Amino acid sequence: MSNFDNHDKREGFSSKFGIIAAAAGSAIGLGNIWRFPYLVGENGGAAFVFIYLIFVFGIGVPVMLSELIIGRKAQSNYYGAFRKLAPGTKWSVIGIMGVASAFMILSFYSVVAGWTLEYVIAALDNTFAGKSPAEIKDVYGIMTGTSWRSVLFMLIFMALTAFIVQAGVQKGIERASKALMPVLFVIVAILIIRSLTLEGAAEGLRFLFNPDFSKVSTATVMDALGQAFFSLSLGMGAIATYGSYISKKESLGQTAVFVSLFDTIFAVLVAVAIFPAVFAFGLEPGQGPGLVFVTFPGIFNQMAGGYFFAIIFFVLLAITALTSTISLLEVVVVYFVEELKMKRGIATWVAAGSMSALGALCAVNTSVFSFFDSTSSNILLPLGGLLTVIFVGWILGKKVVRKELEEDGKTAFYFKLFIPVIRFIAPIAIAMVFLNGMGLLKF
Repeated sequence: MSNFDNHDKREGFSSKFGIIAAAAGSAIGLGNIWRFPYLVGENGGAAFVFIYLIFVFGIGVPVMLSELIIGRKAQSNYYGAFRKLAPGTKWSVIGIMGVASAFMILSFYSVVAGWTLEYVIAALDNTFAGKSPAEIKDVYGIMTGTSWRSVLFMLIFMALTAFIVQAGVQKGIERASKALMPVLFVIVAILIIRSLTLEGAAEGLRFLFNPDFSKVSTATVMDALGQAFFSLSLGMGAIATYGSYISKKESLGQTAVFVSLFDTIFAVLVAVAIFPAVFAFGLEPGQGPGLVFVTFPGIFNQMAGGYFFAIIFFVLLAITALTSTISLLEVVVVYFVEELKMKRGIATWVAAGSMSALGALCAVNTSVFSFFDSTSSNILLPLGGLLTVIFVGWILGKKVVRKELEEDGKTAFYFKLFIPVIRFIAPIAIAMVFLNGMGLLKF
């Protein structure tokens, strides 16, 4: 028996739904509710959505499949996977980058996640009632500013994440994902129904689904490619880590497609919930990152039943943040368990404690927050994704890839298409995102 297959004691997901719920939970995060809608607004609506969908399924799915192949073949943490698959080489640096990315991202992401909890409490307390847009913006500045409040809510959110992760793969991550993912879609459905019943909502739907390609620029294309890549949680080791918990009988191709599909459907549904309301109340769709945190409290103030829908909406934000923080913490925890030989409980709290210390620094210092954000998003993630597809396409070997993609003992029908995509198309596309993000190449 090869050293790749002797992992009887290693915990894994118990069902296909558990796999998809956990992986989709990792991909579905604040980027779907916060980043995707404002990019759609800034880039002219439907044309951006159309280009984004092409990149998700043309580039995102193959990259995700590459990470799943690495994880399941090695049955190890992200760093250990490259040590096993390419022993004695420098390729393990990809694993180090992935673990470092997860560590850095969760350090600042936990601060933003903490804001969602604060907004849930504010919605329950009806804090925004009767306030003008300017006053709501002032409240946003106070709530998300560098203060003890941000540190407190970050710590609460990190503790909640740690409690789930320390319970293990099946009893913690899988159980939480199975419970939370259906709730997410139910909440979005409720918001969509309310949004579509507003007078003037049809204009928002036209903006979202009637493309005007005259508004497309090179910046639109680059934004769509970057969002497709980052929305799917690629390049940070989370998908590969979850892939290591998938049994050999499951289809990796189906998993990659379903996860990408659910992530994309969720992002579009959130946009359907947002833009009819934005147009119904005569607001500007291209107003950037404040679209969710500043605009929506104002919308709920004007909406019948707005108090209840505000609570529902910000609970949705908090849940999407949680499904992502779980996967990020797991990347670091399984590294501590398998490489540093820690017990899972100890590893969880050591990792969470370390990230909380850095998170507190991010909460009180915007420079540190921005450095962690830009370094991970613009350097570590795209570079990690680029090296991953190169590794699978050129180093791992076609025989290994073909074997991992077998379905019912037969070579997957898409295998011959998959290889050229990850060898040529995906590396070029990711390199464009990386160079653009670094400011080294402008399109």
